[in-house]
Amino acid sequence: MLKVEAIKKSFPGVHALKGVSVEFKEGEIHALLGENGAGKSTLIKIISGVYRPDQGKMFIDDKELIVHSYIDALNNDISLVNQELQVLPRYSLAENIMLDKAITYGKTGILNWKQMNITAKKYLDIIGLSIPPTKPIGELSTAQKQMVEIAKALASKSKILLLDEPTSSISESEVRLLFKILKEIQRDIIIIFVTHKLEEVFRLCNMVTVLRDGKKIGTEKIKDVNKQDLVKMMIGREEKIKAFDNYYVNRNKKFLEVKNIFKQKKANNISFYLYQSEILGFYGLVGSGRTELAKLLIGEDRIQKGKIYLNGKRIYPKSIADSLKKYGIGYVTENRKEEGLLLDSTILDNLCITIWEKIASRFLRFLKASEEKKYANYIIRNIDIKTTGLNQKAGKLSGGNQQKVSIGKWLIADCNLIIFDEPTVGVDIGAKESIHDLIFNLSKTEKKSIILISSDLPEVIKLSNRIYVFRNKEIVGEIKDVSKESDSYDIVSKKIGEYYI
Repeated sequence: MLKVEAIKKSFPGVHALKGVSVEFKEGEIHALLGENGAGKSTLIKIISGVYRPDQGKMFIDDKELIVHSYIDALNNDISLVNQELQVLPRYSLAENIMLDKAITYGKTGILNWKQMNITAKKYLDIIGLSIPPTKPIGELSTAQKQMVEIAKALASKSKILLLDEPTSSISESEVRLLFKILKEIQRDIIIIFVTHKLEEVFRLCNMVTVLRDGKKIGTEKIKDVNKQDLVKMMIGREEKIKAFDNYYVNRNKKFLEVKNIFKQKKANNISFYLYQSEILGFYGLVGSGRTELAKLLIGEDRIQKGKIYLNGKRIYPKSIADSLKKYGIGYVTENRKEEGLLLDSTILDNLCITIWEKIASRFLRFLKASEEKKYANYIIRNIDIKTTGLNQKAGKLSGGNQQKVSIGKWLIADCNLIIFDEPTVGVDIGAKESIHDLIFNLSKTEKKSIILISSDLPEVIKLSNRIYVFRNKEIVGEIKDVSKESDSYDIVSKKIGEYYI
């Protein structure tokens, strides 16, 4: 048994944990739930030695556990799969997996590379990753890197396995494989599983502890609670499923038109159109071609064939900056930590980076600080970013607030077309609701045209006016009028499902 007792932890301006006590038992997969900022990741980092508690103690089988660093945690058979990827990009998969358990020739200190690669491949096979262990990890996708992190933890053969949002960037097939692995190993270890996805809790876990505002609200057996029980514990009220009203979309005006876009292994002769002030859903599984198409549209990747028209005029996007400056197109990436934010920079810098050229002094080329603060403060108030101030580092924000900053920089730029790529991945129920409101109002009230890329089917149905269904780098179907059927989730989901049969 792992027991944390009366754990307290504060950061400047924030009481992250306020005397939390929980027991985690061998043989259980114990979910840790709560909204962004509830204290989940802080507790995980204390157990793993990344943070030290201000007060409180930890025990393993009644013996006090003292960890001053992650190395101490590893020495106590504790492994962490972090929400924020901890990889060495230039090093091989084997080096990343075996970093803390290198195999040498006896006591010589000389690395046994053959055995290192063999051992690493064993764990790559377990997680279903058919990639040579000698390949640099920096060449992998975010999802593949996350699976390597899981392989690294499994290779440690730890007695306590901490998983902080391990499914946030992997596909459904990879999720199923991960859950199968965890169920196979759970009998002999303690598994603590942090997630925002309630359906995962009911699919995988035996126990659940809910935190809110740094306090433990309760610990329950999964069989004794339902989704509404957990939501009420997390946010202090019943979840309200908000249905958005219908609004007029001018279907006589195509704002964006794409004709026969082709890029080898990225887009297979894709054609579609987007009306003025419409929310157009792109639904499909991870790898179906939605993000690849988005990156072609914004110029991050170059098309080989095809044409793009904006307001009837052909455009030639050459880069993200070019798309913003010339055409007013913004892109909220699915990977906010690596692509969407400068984590070590301030909220002010992150929000205003898209308008620096606009607000720079014309002659002296310095930024007008007053203008910068005016724009940033307006966005912070308007989309309710919870922050200690403009100079707070973006990396110190909760996931939901980081995502709002990632969105906010495009709102400041006043884009006419915004592509939202998985906008609510890794955020809690409250932040998700807030982001949905934001996207809907951008379209209805501010007449922005929106492309919404999401693997979350309820999200796509809830927000979209129309939906294109993607598979194998192609559009395989279209739901032409979601708004008339948005009150019938089953009807729309059945139509979408037919395209996968």
